[in-house]
Amino acid sequence: MVIAGLALAGIAALVHVFIFYLESIAWTSPRALATFGQTREAAEGQKELAFNQGFYNLFLAIATALGIVLFVAGATTVGATLVFTGAGSMVAASLVLLLSSPDKAGAALKQGVVPALGVAALAIGLAVS
Repeated sequence: MVIAGLALAGIAALVHVFIFYLESIAWTSPRALATFGQTREAAEGQKELAFNQGFYNLFLAIATALGIVLFVAGATTVGATLVFTGAGSMVAASLVLLLSSPDKAGAALKQGVVPALGVAALAIGLAVS
């Protein structure tokens, strides 16, 4: 279960790196506009906000990835703490999105299900070991 939890957390980290790319680097690209249902004009007006938000996603991904690396390297307590913090924050952010914008439930689920499964699997794996 621990390996499954770490793998799922790793996948969630990769997804959040991609979200960072869309929000901070490619915000006005056709791909990002389609992904976020934006017009170019609206996206231009939100560019600074999206740039900043993208970095939040990147930092969550980095914390989670660092936790995985440390866990695998034998620093299990520190590693697990970082995975729980990074992936748990991804889950919390997805819940905020879901509750504040129910019309974006699909995006919230894409953002939050995999890290939630990773946190749950890691917690169960650590509890039974």
